[in-house]
Amino acid sequence: MTGRAEELFVGAVCVVLALLLLRRIALALRSGEIPLYRTRLNRAEAGDARFWTLVAINAGLFVLLFVIAADLLLGLGFRL
Repeated sequence: MTGRAEELFVGAVCVVLALLLLRRIALALRSGEIPLYRTRLNRAEAGDARFWTLVAINAGLFVLLFVIAADLLLGLGFRL
């Protein structure tokens, strides 16, 4: 693979991962339950602060993956 082909491949993988993470966030907001590895954390059991912190961390990772994917696919030239 050439350099550009690798960037396109990694960018596509980042887009897929970002979409999966967005799905996780949407399900957490809808059901009040966020998956953590093999367990599921319920909003009522964990408390609002812990639940919203985990949602915020997932949202931050979504933004980071989306920026990386945009940089690799569109050639924006960001250096993170």
